[in-house]
Amino acid sequence: MAAAPDPSSVRFPGPWHDVDWHHFDVRANGLKFHAVECDPAGSPDRQLVLLLHGYTEFWWGWRHQLRALTEAGYRAVAVDLRGYGDSDKPPRGYDGWTLAGDTNGLVRSLGHRTATLVGNADGGLVCWATAALHPRVVDRIAVLASPHPRALRREVLLHRAQRSAFLSGFLHNQLPRVGERRLVHHDARFVDHYFRRLSSPQWQQGTDFADTVTRNRSALQIPYVAHSSLEYRRWAFRSQFRPDGATFMKQMDVRLTVPVLALRGADDPYIFERPLTRSGRYASRFAYVEIPDSGHFAHQEQPEAVSRQLLGFIST
Repeated sequence: MAAAPDPSSVRFPGPWHDVDWHHFDVRANGLKFHAVECDPAGSPDRQLVLLLHGYTEFWWGWRHQLRALTEAGYRAVAVDLRGYGDSDKPPRGYDGWTLAGDTNGLVRSLGHRTATLVGNADGGLVCWATAALHPRVVDRIAVLASPHPRALRREVLLHRAQRSAFLSGFLHNQLPRVGERRLVHHDARFVDHYFRRLSSPQWQQGTDFADTVTRNRSALQIPYVAHSSLEYRRWAFRSQFRPDGATFMKQMDVRLTVPVLALRGADDPYIFERPLTRSGRYASRFAYVEIPDSGHFAHQEQPEAVSRQLLGFIST
């Protein structure tokens, strides 16, 4: 049996499309986080854009946006979230409050007072939570395939199609160890199935898709990553039946005053349009945009379109 990948294996060297990655560690909220940017100077006088990845991914999912945002003059930083990649992997702390605290600490530790937060899927939940619980550090948020948690809960409860699409990935992962084994079985073959099921055929036909799946399969097999990735979803599901979940949802019932951009791949079979558009009731300045010819991973499937939307949003 081959040895499990080392956490440092996600510290890919450059160049990639003429980009040299600058890898560094950041201490925040009691943990060490692995962070990546294109500019080794890491100038704090540039506006910070913090990129937060989604389920079964790591910083690499934002490779295209790191380059585009940096070239546009921003300080773009992608991190491995708690439990992923080469960041620390504690056994607990995957609740909304702690994750928001991680982001709050990261902004400060990177030498900034505020940041634009950009998140995909689980990373988007972190954006919503940070904006509600730590509003002083947030300039604006952009979420991709990540509705406001209250809007998502409502749609899952009231609409069968969204409930079926969303909960199928939650229920069979609630049992300890069973979900972890499923994720890493056969060289993390789950990642290949997961990306194929949720992405567009157009992306799947290219070499970028194969490379992305290969890198994510390896990263998911880093010790404790499978467990940590499932803990995000286990807390999200189980907390709905506990007092802490009710408290979190109550604290999320605020109308944000910062600008919010919600993006969705037009062909996303996992998150439908309605929960994202209905997220607008939790933001006073809200815009919803669909990205054509893409599924759940629009930032990788149609990177130029997503980067264009982000640049237009941040510059306003």
